[in-house]
Amino acid sequence: MPTTELRGPRRPYATLLLLGPAFVASIAYVDPGNVAANLTAGARYGYLLLWVLVLANAIAVLVQYQSAKLGIVTGRSLPEILGERLPTGPRRLYWIQAELVAAATDIAEVLGGAIALHLLFGIPLLAGGVIVGVASMALLAIQSHNGQRAFEIVIVTLLSVIVVGFMTGLFFSGVDAGEAVAGIVPRFEGVDSVLLATSMLGATVMPHVIYLHSALARDRHGASEEPGRIRSLLRATRWDVGAALVIAGAVNISMLLLAASALRGVDGTDTIEGAHAAVVATLGPVVGVVFAVGLLASGLASTSVGTYAGQAIMGGLLRVRVPLLLRRLITLAPALVILAIGFDPTQALVLSQVVLSFGIPFALIPLVWLASSRRELGEFANAPWLRWAGWIAAGVISALNVLLIVLVIAGG
Repeated sequence: MPTTELRGPRRPYATLLLLGPAFVASIAYVDPGNVAANLTAGARYGYLLLWVLVLANAIAVLVQYQSAKLGIVTGRSLPEILGERLPTGPRRLYWIQAELVAAATDIAEVLGGAIALHLLFGIPLLAGGVIVGVASMALLAIQSHNGQRAFEIVIVTLLSVIVVGFMTGLFFSGVDAGEAVAGIVPRFEGVDSVLLATSMLGATVMPHVIYLHSALARDRHGASEEPGRIRSLLRATRWDVGAALVIAGAVNISMLLLAASALRGVDGTDTIEGAHAAVVATLGPVVGVVFAVGLLASGLASTSVGTYAGQAIMGGLLRVRVPLLLRRLITLAPALVILAIGFDPTQALVLSQVVLSFGIPFALIPLVWLASSRRELGEFANAPWLRWAGWIAAGVISALNVLLIVLVIAGG
């Protein structure tokens, strides 16, 4: 695909032409797993866990920029670099955990889309899951036949629907500003709040999109060894990541604020269906429909992006490429099984996000290490402050996971 070279900040329209990869990646930050985790957190604990979303979004900006930079400077994705460096045994084990993370992602996305179709049209969950799978294949066909730019346009359109769907209700609910400010102070209330915080973190800083963004940036901009062009691309990437994740962060925070202000203490609001019913009862049927449409757009867009990520992971680590549509068929099966056996879909969504959180260090630690390596990135390697910020982010996430394990084992 042709690339557009920037000569400097005097051509802002040229920067706009380079935006896109981060907006595709940002879909992972507003997927149905986020909806389940954020609504559950707000309905149960009010504003208590707002700080988790603020922290997670700050980490996401840091992480996604480093991932995109790795792809732009090296011309290789994170899975490709790891595939080259790891011996055969460890490489295959690493691929297994990365695929498990991708599978957990896909389950959340298909379940969310199925729930949305049930809310909108009364379609049974299993049939809804099949419809979401077929629709995601159509979106992937756009990427396969029309290229990444066309795929980006479709995903950004769906992102716009998601923003409207999840932020509309906030204008009709009364947010308590004082409690919201207090929610920025880090604290927990028991094991369940730690579980939810871990789920929210996993839903926001998603490991599969850490792998994917390096591939998206490389595929969109191509490889270059010219320092001037690389600097221009990195400048545009900072705008791309900043804009995309500010939008995604605002949507996530809006979900929690909506639940905290309108749904807290209402019976049944710890499920998406219950939250939707409460939204309809409290804010009206129009807001309820808009909410469900946003959830549907979230499921359709994120399941397509998740399948794209799985292809990048397998191609880089195993050097095996499976056609996107065939991969979509294979990865659809676990979600349909969950729907067929009648497992609570909202609970499955929350648990899937915990799995994602445990997968974050496996993606984040190699990313920070490689992005800080002068051997890999030369003059574009992370500055000391960025390197330490990356290591601190990895440490915070790992510590939260360890805390969860200790509290669960201790039973309190």
